[in-house]
Amino acid sequence: MITSISVRRALAAGLALLSTNTLAHPQARQSVKTRDRNDLVQPVYQALPLGSVKPQGWLKDQLEKSATGLAGNLFNFYRFVKDSQWLGGNSEYSDLHESAPYWFNGLVPLAFGLDDSTLKGQVKSFLDYILDHQQDDGWLGPETTPHTRGLWGRCYIMLGLTQYAQADASETDRIVDAMHQYIELVHSMLQDNFTGLVPKEGDVFDGSGWGPARAHEMHIPLQWLYENHPKNNSDLIWETMDLMIQGSTVFGVDWRNFFVEGTFPEVVYAPRDQSYSWLFTHGVNLAEAIRFPLAIYRTSHDEVLKAQTRTAVDLVAKYHKSLAGTIIGDELITDTNPSKGAELCTSSELMFSLAWVYQYLADNDIADWEELTAFNAFPGQIWSDWWSHQYVQQENQPWSRNLTENPQMWVNVGSYGNVFGLEPDYPCCTVNHPQGYAKFLANSFVGTEDGGIAHVFLSPGSVSTMLGDNEVTISVDTNYPFAMDLSYSILADDDFTFYVRIPSWANPSSTVTGPSGDSVNISPTDVGLQKFDVPKGQSRISVNLQTEPRVVERANNTVGVYYGPLLYSLALDFNETTRDAVAYDMGFLEPSSTTPQTRDHIVETTELWNIAIDPSQIKVVEFYTAKLSNPVWAFGAPPVELRIAATEIDWPIAWDTPADPPLNPQAKGKPFSARFIPFASAKVHMAHLPKLELETVDLDKRDS
Repeated sequence: MITSISVRRALAAGLALLSTNTLAHPQARQSVKTRDRNDLVQPVYQALPLGSVKPQGWLKDQLEKSATGLAGNLFNFYRFVKDSQWLGGNSEYSDLHESAPYWFNGLVPLAFGLDDSTLKGQVKSFLDYILDHQQDDGWLGPETTPHTRGLWGRCYIMLGLTQYAQADASETDRIVDAMHQYIELVHSMLQDNFTGLVPKEGDVFDGSGWGPARAHEMHIPLQWLYENHPKNNSDLIWETMDLMIQGSTVFGVDWRNFFVEGTFPEVVYAPRDQSYSWLFTHGVNLAEAIRFPLAIYRTSHDEVLKAQTRTAVDLVAKYHKSLAGTIIGDELITDTNPSKGAELCTSSELMFSLAWVYQYLADNDIADWEELTAFNAFPGQIWSDWWSHQYVQQENQPWSRNLTENPQMWVNVGSYGNVFGLEPDYPCCTVNHPQGYAKFLANSFVGTEDGGIAHVFLSPGSVSTMLGDNEVTISVDTNYPFAMDLSYSILADDDFTFYVRIPSWANPSSTVTGPSGDSVNISPTDVGLQKFDVPKGQSRISVNLQTEPRVVERANNTVGVYYGPLLYSLALDFNETTRDAVAYDMGFLEPSSTTPQTRDHIVETTELWNIAIDPSQIKVVEFYTAKLSNPVWAFGAPPVELRIAATEIDWPIAWDTPADPPLNPQAKGKPFSARFIPFASAKVHMAHLPKLELETVDLDKRDS
């Protein structure tokens, strides 16, 4: 979290804004009568009901490990969930009371995606408690006074309730009734000078302004409620959404003013002389805010906001996207040097944002980015058994340990932040990470505008759903992203159209075989979808993607190397030691807040890490396997590697971590063939490397 100095600065700024008449703000009151009463803008691709998409293969293995690891056990032992104030306890890590909402929002899709009875029992228990304890005035949560009632934590409760109502029809009416009672109260609060959203003197629920910065988070559940269960409350729901955005404007965190070329920062360094709030430069805020213009576009039909959503994606990608697919922000954005960190919450939130935005914009590169994050940054921050995670991930990080020097290359992360642990820094990542793969799965298949289905995030899974009166079941057998073949088995009551997304990196020589059995080269549409006309009955379709290693140039003559959607990192063998879990404030954890599995992992390489590479010399090495290893992201487990010509160089250390890549590296000794493995399986990384032109190396011969 941000330091107390920043908190006081943000609070002072908020109070200064409120010293004026907020009701007179030009955007603070827009009459419902003047708004466009058309329906909400509809997505190009429609999300399918939660639970209709099931995992298979390696993705099922990973989700099951999440279920038997931290995600599935936080309810049983972790103080910020088990003893949360939301469940009558007294443990919270912040005045936002967000821990249990984060957990609920992620565990609902995990429980129903896996159809796991144990997890469904946990979320049902939580659901029953919070609905049974809904207060008489409609408030959801333990807070009882206006000064303690903040809206931010409830945004994720509402997201969790929305998902639950979609997945379990037996609970829909009860959930919808509770949501309406809550929204009626929220509407009255917001009408009263944005109470609960914009912190005022004496409020203790949000000292920094997280709620205003994330006001749009309420839109997704409210838009679902408006479309599916309005209950004669349509105008109230709509105005509540308007008021949430107006409150963010009053506080000074309107993202429409930030996602503008020339305003959006290329780099941000101390002392941070900036005209905008630091809230705009917080990595997790930024990952969530990509969906801010789009949330308003759905109600306003303003095409400028749709275009600005595309601009937001482009600006973040251009200036602050990591090679592994996340946003570099530790916790605040600076630049993209590989010693910087990227918070696990950021990749979790970014995956959800990209999936949601993609459904409206239908741009193929956004889906490419989703896969990049899902197959690199996100799993790379989680230990193979899913019991530990990093707080920050570095692209160049040959050791994961308590750094011996104050990590001044980070803005607001402690020296323990890159250790794999229970809570190596702020606990938000502990409770928020379960949503990552669970929502990736849920959005991997979508409905299309012509009434068909598309497989857009390529991974092993199945979907069973109704297309009108047409019952359709699709199953895909694949080892993607570790192999490039996808084999589909389809059963349908009637004819329909099926699409497979072709990643933009796929070569034109890639082939598909349709239901007729004819094999042809790919011919995707302008949005990257390969169309198949599927007849009723049983059908089979196959997709064979072809690609070559890709070298992506970065600043100062450095590169990253990809094959398919995978980033590759130097294979660094390591020594691993474990210790009792350390609390996020480096204090002692009571035994009741840990389990024998919650061990902190200290990882230190035993091999040469300081290298430069010649990316003109790369060889792909694939190992045939009928079944992938489980866990697939363990060191050495993926069946595809690269051999790249490399040489040792001098590379200084700064603050107990590799300094930024040398500007003028000099080769030391004879070049050799270096082994590179998928980034997420490396655990300690060297992936953002200087390049040199080297003499020809026999890549089949391992000299190092």
